[in-house]
Amino acid sequence: MSHQQDRSRPSGSSTALSEAYDTALLDLDGVVYAGGEAIGHAVESLAEARAGGMHLAYVTNNALRTPDAVAEHLTELGVPAEPSDVITSAQAVARLVADQLPPGARVLAIGGEGLRVALRERGLVPVESADDDPAAVAQGYGGPDMAWGRFAEASYAIRRGLPWFASNTDLTIPGARGIAPGNGAAVEVVRIATGAEPQVAGKPLPPMHRETVLRTGAKRPIVVGDRLDTDIEGAFNGGVDSLLVLTGVTDAGQLLAAPPQHRPTYVDRDLRGLLTGQPEVTPADEAYRCGGWTAAVRGDGLVLEGEGEALDGLRALCAAAWSFAGSGVCGLETGKALAGLGL
Repeated sequence: MSHQQDRSRPSGSSTALSEAYDTALLDLDGVVYAGGEAIGHAVESLAEARAGGMHLAYVTNNALRTPDAVAEHLTELGVPAEPSDVITSAQAVARLVADQLPPGARVLAIGGEGLRVALRERGLVPVESADDDPAAVAQGYGGPDMAWGRFAEASYAIRRGLPWFASNTDLTIPGARGIAPGNGAAVEVVRIATGAEPQVAGKPLPPMHRETVLRTGAKRPIVVGDRLDTDIEGAFNGGVDSLLVLTGVTDAGQLLAAPPQHRPTYVDRDLRGLLTGQPEVTPADEAYRCGGWTAAVRGDGLVLEGEGEALDGLRALCAAAWSFAGSGVCGLETGKALAGLGL
C-alpha cells in the first residue's frame, strides 16, 4: 500500500497506521514533546503503537543533545527509548564530514555536546577555535544561550577556505513559550558574514534519510512530523509515506497551500493518528468528500459544506486545494472555509 506518487489528496488507510507500517520515524520537537514536556496523547499513543509491534525511532534535526540524553528524556516522559532508537542531524552531518576527511581530522565544532559526540563517533576530533588547525567547520544548534562569538569563530575559519557543514537549516524551533530561532537562523548569520554555502545533512536532505535507514533497518517506514519543509519534504525525497500532526509549527492554512513535495500522505490532530485508519477522500462532481464534509473550489475561494469530524473537513479541503493547485501552490482564499473547523 503506497500512496507516495499521489499528491492530489490525502490518502486513506483501511487499517491502523501502526499496523500498515513497520517503523515510525518520529520527529521530536512539536510531535512528541514541546519545551521539554510531552505533547498531549503522545505517551499513550506511542505505548500502544509499540505494544502492537511497531518499531519507534526518533529522528530529530536538533543537534544539541546526544542520543543518550534524548533517550533518557523520552524515558522520563514515559516513552521508553534506547540511545540506538534516536537518530540526530548531528550524526548525519558527522557521517557527511567523515566521508570527506581522513580519520583523526580536526573539525571546528560550532554547536552543543550532541555535535561533538557525533564527530568523535566518526573518528574526528572536535576543536573550539579557528586557530586549532581545523580541516572543516561543522555547525549545529547550540541552544538559546550559545555565545555570539561562536559564529565569529566559524566565520574566521570559513573565510580561510575551509569546507562548511551544517546539521540542518530549520529557521525555527518550537518551545514551551512559542516559536524560537533554530539552527537555520544561526546558519544565516554565518552565511551573511562569509558569503559561503554549507553542505547540509539534516531533513529534508538525503544524508539524514540515509542515516536513518542505516541505523533503523526500516523496511516499510512512515515519517511522522509537524513541519512541511523538513519532515514531510524529507519523506518525499526518501520516497516514503508521511503523517503530519498538527501539534507543532504547521497550521491548517499552510497545509492547504502546500506544494507537492510538502503534501503529507496522511494528516491528523496528534499521535493518536498512528492508532487508527484514515478515511478515504473521494471525488464527487468537481468536489471532494470526506466523512460528512464536501469541499470544492468556487471562484477564487474554497467552500466547505456539511458537518462531522473537523479533520475530515480539513482532508476534504486539502483535496480541493491541491487539485486546484496541481504542481503549484494554492492561491485560494481559505479563511472562510477553515473558520468553522476550529483547527
